[in-house]
Amino acid sequence: MIHPQYEGAFFPVILGHEAAGIVESVGPEVTNFKPGDKVIPLYMPQCGKCKFCLSPHTNFCGKLRNFRNPFDDQKLMEDKSSRFTCKGKPIYHFMGTSTFSQYTVVSDTNLVKVDDDANLERVCLLGCAFSTGYGAVVNVAKVTPGSTCAIFGLGGVGFAAVIGCKLAGASRIIAIDIKSEKFARAKALGATDCLNPGDLDKPIQEVIVEITNGGVDFTFECVGGAKVMRAAMDSITVGGGLCTVIGVNVGDNGLNISAMELLMGRTLTGTSFGGWKGMESVPKLAADYKNKKFNLDALVSHTLPFDKISEAFDLMYQGKSIRTILLF
Repeated sequence: MIHPQYEGAFFPVILGHEAAGIVESVGPEVTNFKPGDKVIPLYMPQCGKCKFCLSPHTNFCGKLRNFRNPFDDQKLMEDKSSRFTCKGKPIYHFMGTSTFSQYTVVSDTNLVKVDDDANLERVCLLGCAFSTGYGAVVNVAKVTPGSTCAIFGLGGVGFAAVIGCKLAGASRIIAIDIKSEKFARAKALGATDCLNPGDLDKPIQEVIVEITNGGVDFTFECVGGAKVMRAAMDSITVGGGLCTVIGVNVGDNGLNISAMELLMGRTLTGTSFGGWKGMESVPKLAADYKNKKFNLDALVSHTLPFDKISEAFDLMYQGKSIRTILLF
């Protein structure tokens, strides 16, 4: 049975898209990496030549063509072959990275080098979770000092958004999750209010509008699914409220938006990888972590050997983990 999150994917496949590692070898035409380099794979490639890479307004790349199915474009290498086999049969790549493996093969446009002293057990989070949530706040929404924010979902992405809102100077940061045991961590990272929709006698968006005198300035949807997107959209104020969609539920039917909602000054947007151009930005984020601008340690709830990967998934689905680091 295929989990709904992976509908549209190709099988058999080596999953995983968030990691850090060390270069083992390079192809004959690769000049920007060498064996021994510490690197982070990028599921958002950066060729540096296409109209998207040359534009300052997006972090997309022309290597991605099927924007409706993120699993399709990078299921094979650029020569349309796979570098993985099992018992003589090919295995698909996943989002150009396939990180649930001791060894993987990626294009040099899907890789970025970090400093030799980088802590790989922490900067691996820059491959997706932290960069996505934090970037959504500082790059996409551009949260302003004194503003009000609400973050829907306290996983790795949601907690990164909390950190971003705190660093951006938001005066009120409302964290929402169905697991109240996550709230102590959220408050330690900067949340001012924590709400569990299961504990309320009315829809979460009605509560937020009520306690903020009309809605917040910024919402960040870090879960996925039309119901949560609707709640995030309904929680922003008229006359300038911005809802940023980050969460993904591939099998979801989408969100219905009326023209009047937008005419009243509400804005709906979305982001992939927090708007960062990976090759330029990830090394800077790694340096910011080293210089203690933010704390990636706070997002790591568990560390397990790779052969316990099923246990790591169980912890995630039970809502007991934030990010679990898997070690080879």
